[in-house]
Order: sequence, then structure tokens, then C-alpha cells
Amino acid sequence: MGDILIVDDERDIRELISDILRDEGYPTRVAGTSDDAMTEINRAPPALIILDIWLKDSQMDGIDILKTVKRDNPDIPVVIISGHGNIEIAVAAIKQGAYDFIEKPFNIDQLLVVIRRGMEASRLRQENSALRRRETVPSEMIGTSHPFRTLKANLDKVTKSNGRVMLTGPSGSGKEIAARYIHAHSNRSDGPFITVNSASIEPERMEDVLFGRLSSERGLESGLLEQAHGGIIFFDEVGDMPLGTQSKILRVLTEQQFQRSGGTDNVRVDLRVISSTTKDLGAEVEAGRFRAELYHRLNVVPIEVPGLEERLEDIPELARHFVAKCNAEQGLPAREISDDAIARLQTISWPGNVRQLKNVIERVLILGDGTSAIEAGELPDSGSGATEERVALHGSLATLPLREAREVFEREYLLTQINRFGGNISRTANFVGMERSALHRKLKSLNVVTSSKAGARVARVENDEEGGEDVKAAS
Repeated sequence: MGDILIVDDERDIRELISDILRDEGYPTRVAGTSDDAMTEINRAPPALIILDIWLKDSQMDGIDILKTVKRDNPDIPVVIISGHGNIEIAVAAIKQGAYDFIEKPFNIDQLLVVIRRGMEASRLRQENSALRRRETVPSEMIGTSHPFRTLKANLDKVTKSNGRVMLTGPSGSGKEIAARYIHAHSNRSDGPFITVNSASIEPERMEDVLFGRLSSERGLESGLLEQAHGGIIFFDEVGDMPLGTQSKILRVLTEQQFQRSGGTDNVRVDLRVISSTTKDLGAEVEAGRFRAELYHRLNVVPIEVPGLEERLEDIPELARHFVAKCNAEQGLPAREISDDAIARLQTISWPGNVRQLKNVIERVLILGDGTSAIEAGELPDSGSGATEERVALHGSLATLPLREAREVFEREYLLTQINRFGGNISRTANFVGMERSALHRKLKSLNVVTSSKAGARVARVENDEEGGEDVKAAS
């Protein structure tokens, strides 16, 4: 429950009302002038305002404050009180958006009835606003592979704090899903989750979109920062944010307040910031395209989101999840996926990562017959950029003697299968139909080793890369 702000130039009146409301369990704040009132409202908007019409020694009277509150915080109920009340003042106050009007000397029971109704109206408005702002994009984290479990463990560590998180990883790997997972499991889960797509907003409009605008023609237009108050704002592809906007965002992070375009009032916000990028922001800082101060403030907790090719073990579960999702949301057939199709999905290239896998599954469901299981023949032979490499390899095989060509094929085949099963030699041996000891000998003869990458085992040819930890292939 929020508090109640009591604005009256008579100290005895505001303290009397405050004492009455506190006895009823309402937290209160008081202000004796318009400046004090606006300072309190900007510091933290109250759930309800009790406002005297006449304020001595103030730049604004009660009607002026009412107009400002209804412009900037239209959901706050304002109860007008006045010792000089008449029907004209009451009508004027109601026309300006006042919730109710009470004349001094007021009846305590009448005041409490109005306050209870006003507070209930405030609560309902806040709940409705939160429901409207809350997006329905899911935050499910799907997978069991080691890189996925490492990612989820890191996300779980930051959910209960307010620390700023920087999510890095290739495009389509699920950085927004990770950000939504943090939101859904944080103490801000009842608040909004607002996404700022830095790459899609025109630079000249960025400040209006973020900070909002106040103009005589269109009135108040709240920005995304204001809409995210009490929740999380997610700067997607923050590396694409214009330099001029970066300096203003830095000030918001420092002061937790800003001014709207065309306005002069300071707007205070309570935000948690999560960012994502596919760029090397350290290099962007060195190149002068990203502010070092902002980078260090956003990069408090860096978390890497692995690409799909680092978590091939998760493809079967992800594919089945997308089938079920397309069935529930679009009515597409809930088809099974054959073992051959799973093998194909785990051996082709995924430059678009999880997003590309989702698109492939959706396309197959739309174009398929809708009855039988998804077969390998319905899937692409390779991802973007992989076909040319395969053709070149097959062309070179034609120039080799049989023994050498067989060795090249076996090496590529076993590399693919080991990586498909996340470096697990037992599962690889079972799939290819070899004894585990025989597979170990074969891998040794082909100079195939496994090494650690993103917490998982990946196979490669021993002299294939520089650096890294070379060890014998192991489960």
C-alpha cells in the first residue's frame, strides 16, 4: 500500500489529518507549501493526495497543483479540502480531475470514507496499469546441457539483487529470454518489463522515446523510462545507442531522475537496468563509439549467453518445445519429431541460433502434412553459410586416395557426432555402433581430442587451433 500526501498551509490541520490516518493504518507525508508538495510528489508519487485549495506563501494554489498532478500522474486520486468551499470551487476541482471535495471543518467519518474509496480506486488503477504494461512474452529457460546449466545458475544468482546485468552472446541466442527470466524471478516481478530496442529507434527520436515529451500541442507523452518505474528496463543491443543519448542515460543511472523533452520538472524513477549486446563493447569504447563510464556502470555483472552450437544437446528439447508452442498459440499440428530429424537438427549449422531453430520448426509445421512425424527430409541440409564449406570438402575428397578420403570422412563424422552429444563419448559410441574402447582408439588415430569451451566438452583435431586445453577424448 502506498502512502498519502497531505498538503495544507495550516500545520495543525495537516498534522491532525496525518494523526487520524496513521491511527487507521495509512502511512502519510505532509507538505505546507506548493514547493514542498511538488518535491514530495517528484520524489515518490503517493497513492493519494489530500490537497488544500488555498496555500499561503506558495507559488501555486491547490488548483495549479491539481492540474500538474493530473497531467504528470493521472492515476493519483486527489481529494480537495477547503475552508472557503462553495459549489463553484467544488465543480472547478472536479472538472480538473479531483476525486472528491470536502469542506472544512470536515467530518472525520466522512473523510475516512472518501479516503478508503480513493485508496481502493488507486489500487485498482495501479493493478490495471500493471496488467496492461506486462507483456506476455515467455521467460521459459529450456535445456539441460552444461553450458545451459551454467547460464541458468548465473541468472539465478542475480535475480534477487538490483545489480545491473550485461548479457552478451550471438544474435538469436536468447538474451531477451534470459532478461525476462531475471525479471520473472526477481522482487520486481509485479512491476513492468520494458524493452528498448536501441537498434530500431531512430537516433533523433531516441530521447523522446526514452524520456517522454511535454508539449502544448500533444500534452504529456510518457517515455519508456517512466513506464518502467518500479520494474526493469531492458536495453537490447545497447551498443547501438547514440552517443548523445548515452550521456543522458548515464545521468539517469547516477541520479535516478530525468527531465522530459520540453519539460522542466525532474521525474524520479525506480529502475533496474539489464542490457544486452552482440558487440565487443570494450572495443567500442576504445574506438570512441561507446562511453566508458556508461559501459562500466552497465557491465556490473557480465553474463554470457551461449550460442546454439555450444548447446547442441538441447536441440531435441528445444525443438519439441517449439512444436508445442506453435500448437498452443497458432493451432499448428503437434507433430512428433523422428530420430533422423533430431540427428539432422543436431548436425547442421545454426548461425541464427535458437531463433533460427524456432523459425525452422514453425516453417515445417506450416508446410508439412500435419499427421506423421517430422522427418529429416523436411529439414534444410545445412544452415546459412555451411553448404559451401561442405561442397568444397566433398570436392577435395574426390582427389584423395581411398584410405586418405576415408580418414577425412571418419574424422569429420566423429567430430560432428561428439559435438552433437556434448562431448559425451559413451553416448557417441552407442549412436555410431562402436565399443567405447574402440572409439577411443579410433579418435586417437585420427588426432581427435576434446577441450573445454563454455563449460562443455567440444571435439576438434589436435593441431586444429592454437591454445586451449588439449586432453584425450573422454565422457
